Amino acid sequence: MPLHLPEGKTLAVSIGADFDAHSVWMGTFNLSSPSYLSRGEFCAEVGVPRLISLFERYGVRATWCTPGHSMVTFPDRFREIVDAGHEIAAHGCYHEGVPSLDLDTERRLMAAQLAQHEKLVGVRPRGYRSPAWDFTDGTLQILEENGFEWDSSLMGRDFEPYHPRPVTVGWEEGSSFGPPSPLLEFPVSWFLDDFPVAEYIPGVNQGLGSSEVMFQRWKDHFDYAYQHVPSGVLALTVHPQTIARAHNLIGFEKLIDYMSGHEGTWFAGLSEIYDTWTED
Repeated sequence: MPLHLPEGKTLAVSIGADFDAHSVWMGTFNLSSPSYLSRGEFCAEVGVPRLISLFERYGVRATWCTPGHSMVTFPDRFREIVDAGHEIAAHGCYHEGVPSLDLDTERRLMAAQLAQHEKLVGVRPRGYRSPAWDFTDGTLQILEENGFEWDSSLMGRDFEPYHPRPVTVGWEEGSSFGPPSPLLEFPVSWFLDDFPVAEYIPGVNQGLGSSEVMFQRWKDHFDYAYQHVPSGVLALTVHPQTIARAHNLIGFEKLIDYMSGHEGTWFAGLSEIYDTWTED
């Protein structure tokens, strides 16, 4: 396997905490009423401290995918994440809807978020997660141009990193693939995300789903990967405004406790996991 995990470790578990705060409502859903913004405020003022505390209890180093908007709007909470030693990955400028962008705008917003990282984190991010997990035909090239090492937005595998390829869509004649990107893709899945299950958005997402069912699904993914995918990676995606609600946080702690009880589980940031990759 191309991932060479530390000695004694058999499965990498990445917890990607998407610190979207106000921006997910403004950027993805075009909602900015006081009600929706208050849900973003809960994300920062309640969710972030709860997650930092949980991660500290279990020695989890997470990758916090953070739009520049959240860094600027909630600087004290953002500084707590950085000071706790977690990785910060790029996650858009204001959780913009990437597929709607023209190439010039996409490049401009990428430059803006990288400038925010350099100013507020002190370093450029090594990895990127697209807001709402979608690309334009130019996104992959833009990531390569800006020196990113990894992405975590696509779904072409489940437990194994891979090099994504640009696709030229064909209909009757079939689609064709371009050459593999030098970027390493850490695959994600809507099955492994708390937002679709839990967040109620009238007329958009039913949400309000069973947390027990969600965590059972996540446990099943962990069990399969632990048993059948040696040196694989399980990438979970959580949102402080969602996972830190009381009923979800209780279940999430039980899941982390369960996974940490398996010998060989390695909780790590995505860049740490990237550093164990070697090409075949």
